[in-house]
Amino acid sequence: MSGGRGRLLMRILAQLAGQEAARAVRPHQGLVNGQGSGAVRRARDLRDALERLGPFYIKVGQMLATRPDIVSQEMIDEFEKLQDRAAPAPFTQFEPILTEELGPLWRSGFRDIDTGNPLGTASLSQVYRAQLPSGRQVAVKIQRPGVRETVAADMKLMGSLARFAARRARRFNEVIDVEAMLSVVFDAMRPELDFVMEARNMTEAAKAAEDFEYIAVPEVVRATPRVLVQSLAPGKPIREADRDAFSAEERAAIGRDLLAFMYRGFFVDRVFHADPHPGNVFVHPGQPATLIDWGMVGRIDRPMSNSILLLLLNLAMNDGAGTARAWIDMGSTTSWSNASAFAGDMAALVPQIATASLEDLNFGVTLTAVLQHSTRRGIRTSPMVSVLGKSFANIEGSIRHLAPEISIIDVFSEELTGIVIDLVKESLAPQQAVRTALEIISAGAAAPQQLRGVTRDLSNRDLTMRMTLNDAVRGARREPALSLGAAEVALTLGAALLWRHQSRTG
Repeated sequence: MSGGRGRLLMRILAQLAGQEAARAVRPHQGLVNGQGSGAVRRARDLRDALERLGPFYIKVGQMLATRPDIVSQEMIDEFEKLQDRAAPAPFTQFEPILTEELGPLWRSGFRDIDTGNPLGTASLSQVYRAQLPSGRQVAVKIQRPGVRETVAADMKLMGSLARFAARRARRFNEVIDVEAMLSVVFDAMRPELDFVMEARNMTEAAKAAEDFEYIAVPEVVRATPRVLVQSLAPGKPIREADRDAFSAEERAAIGRDLLAFMYRGFFVDRVFHADPHPGNVFVHPGQPATLIDWGMVGRIDRPMSNSILLLLLNLAMNDGAGTARAWIDMGSTTSWSNASAFAGDMAALVPQIATASLEDLNFGVTLTAVLQHSTRRGIRTSPMVSVLGKSFANIEGSIRHLAPEISIIDVFSEELTGIVIDLVKESLAPQQAVRTALEIISAGAAAPQQLRGVTRDLSNRDLTMRMTLNDAVRGARREPALSLGAAEVALTLGAALLWRHQSRTG
């Protein structure tokens, strides 16, 4: 870490320590001045510190806002307010970046660029309105000088601190793998430091958006690692939009398509916008909603995606026990897990979620509140849940500004058939069919040995059956199981044979 960065961190930590010492000496001073309790003031001070430290710490704080199992409610309330905003810097600081990335004649690529009034300012970049020689309006995003090195140093420091904490809080780390959680944040943030990667994300998202009437993604005009030129999103951020300027039908259609688009990212493409907060969704009457800022993107594998799908399906069916099983499948159990008690927790919580609209329920926060129960019951949650929870809470908050009457579960139920059809098509792809066939063959080869073991246990009277959910999972990590019926086996083998025939005759 650079000396200046290290001094800033130490200065902020010293200031936090001083504020905490002052509260210890005068614990009631804040209440007298109307500043709230000590916990509220502590959370507010910490939020201010994260904002001053910059983008990486802001992202970590935003993740923690979805983790009630790690931080207090006062901190959640404050961390939800975290915004990556920065004071506008003079254009002279960014012009060298344009010269280095686009060449000394970069101005010839634009008819005009408004260098005096940036469209947006953040700790990572600054955005300007410009006009191409053709007259087309575009947005020019320029990375702040030196920010890549700063964020890299912050990531390295936080990774070291996470490893240090894990060695000294083993029970905590058994259910909350802080290092793995930070690794997910690192992976999601990397495209924000390389605009070529962000442009690639936008191009992929634009293809996915073609299936949605009310969703658009900006077109990439030009991209280098530190400069991104893209089409200008019409309208204004959804949080500033006048609801009365839209018809009720248009508002509902935009809200439904925003949710449906996110569901496709979670369950079909397995790539999703990880930061769709109200400032990143632009709307205008008569135009589709435009999702901007594709620097932070989440990517999940098939097992995790399927577990999330089952989780939402069980929520839609008002099934608390099924929700508990799906949640456990997303992570694992520990040596001290109490899964049956967790199932009881879900039986009490799920009915509150199943039928509520956004007017009645903060679904994203409620979903992540499951973490409080799972952590208390010794269930280790996947580190991806932080990014997923943040994405879910953000898109929910965005839609609430325009169409609060929408029910997330209702839209999920409407989209479920299309999602399942896409998953079936994927499962019938030749490579997937061959893989499944090989798994069946492997399972069949192991069956005689497993049968001999069961027979031996029966003869020795050592085989016991445990029927409760708690006994079934306590003390053992859950592993994905191969579960196929006769129809699935026949379909899989048939697809494999068809692929083999096509390969030979093609």
